Amino acid sequence: MSYIERIQNDLTAAMKEKNELRLSVLRMVKSALKNKEIEKMRALEDMESLQVLQTLVKQRRESVDQFTRGGRKDLAEKEAKEIAIIEEYLPAAPNDQEVHRAVEEAISETGADSLKQMGAVVRAARSKLEGKAVDGKALSDRVRERLSSGKS
Repeated sequence: MSYIERIQNDLTAAMKEKNELRLSVLRMVKSALKNKEIEKMRALEDMESLQVLQTLVKQRRESVDQFTRGGRKDLAEKEAKEIAIIEEYLPAAPNDQEVHRAVEEAISETGADSLKQMGAVVRAARSKLEGKAVDGKALSDRVRERLSSGKS
């Protein structure tokens, strides 16, 4: 079952339950996926759908940060609830061990020994964690920390 089909089924269930927040979030997610399909002029593959969902989560996290700094706790909480709903459709995030192993393997593969090669290491580590919900910022921070320390 594709992401759009799954979301459509859950959308119908949310309508029956009269769950307004879930309903609006699922409509927004379905709309984003449909827009991406129109842009690509074909049905989306699962990895492409996953990227759209990860982008939506990232946007909401940035909004939470902005609203928190702006003193709008109510809006930050609403965005956080939306994140929780969208994350139901994302695969599990890698644990610390998996991220550490991916970073170490990427460093040894690329032969990186300075921050100049950080981009290559991040790309290699991300490819090792493909299919998992990877927080790009956390991954880059981990790579930066590892390359700065220079330890094995």
